[in-house]
Amino acid sequence: MNRSERFYRIDQLLTARKVVTRQELLDELEISWATLKRDLAFLKDRFNAPIIHDRDAGGYRFAEPGAGPSYELPGLWFNADETYALLTMHRLLSDLEPRLLAPHVAPLLSRLESILGQEGQRFDEIAQRIHLARIGHRFKDAEHFSELSRALLQRRQVRITHYSRERDEHTARTVSPQRLTFYRNNWYLEAWCHEREALRRFSVDAIESVQEQGARATEVPPEALEAAFSSSYGIYGGSVVHRAELRFSPRAARWVAREEWHPNQIGTFDSEGHYRLTLPYADPTELVMDILRHGHHVEVLAPEALRALVRDEIARMGQHYSE
Repeated sequence: MNRSERFYRIDQLLTARKVVTRQELLDELEISWATLKRDLAFLKDRFNAPIIHDRDAGGYRFAEPGAGPSYELPGLWFNADETYALLTMHRLLSDLEPRLLAPHVAPLLSRLESILGQEGQRFDEIAQRIHLARIGHRFKDAEHFSELSRALLQRRQVRITHYSRERDEHTARTVSPQRLTFYRNNWYLEAWCHEREALRRFSVDAIESVQEQGARATEVPPEALEAAFSSSYGIYGGSVVHRAELRFSPRAARWVAREEWHPNQIGTFDSEGHYRLTLPYADPTELVMDILRHGHHVEVLAPEALRALVRDEIARMGQHYSE
């Protein structure tokens, strides 16, 4: 972190913990003792920070404000991740069904707006300047989302009717909700399906009805959820995991090399500047779509089954433009 970020981190630590040892500051900031002394002196001399070393308490703390100039850091700055996290949390809370968490959401929204507006600006002005685009958002039934959330938190089974777009069919299932996942601007229900006796993931916007059952939900261990839904690429799960090897052109590598496609990916550059990316996948549907969006700047090297899928899809696409 740079010097300004260290100042705000020191302020946060002293405010949250009341007393912070020298070693805790050094470990948190990852700086030397000489640098920490300079930072503390700068905060006290330039910003009037009432920081003292309390020998009895065993660390640094804020003293009671005196009659002199007030202490205030100049402007509140967030790094990119913190800004995204705060605005995303605000958006998610705003989108929740009001009847579900209204008494709890309103104070959280107010607090987020005050944090983001500590520089004296109104939150709506900040929201106009920092925009989170929601591409691909699908409309959901607010009532269904509320009922699913309630059953999830109360650990109750529900009977749902669900529309499968892929098969163009409607099915009824009794499920035990395990968790709600927000992925690429859409909500998904991860649940134990009692008809299939297996874990399944349902797009919330495709759920047509929800009826709470009296039975207690079947519990699935967190590690089983991770294995079923997070071990491979994308929103589609699968028990058999393969590894895809992709090669991106030097031009595409300028972007892709800084992207995370999966937590377990491996990325390397070859001698010609191409970027080779390997990652696990089970169902290839979403991976094929993401490969195709890079056009001729990417080639599937392995496995052959994935390479064939992409090749066949390109051939079918070409038929639309054969004239």
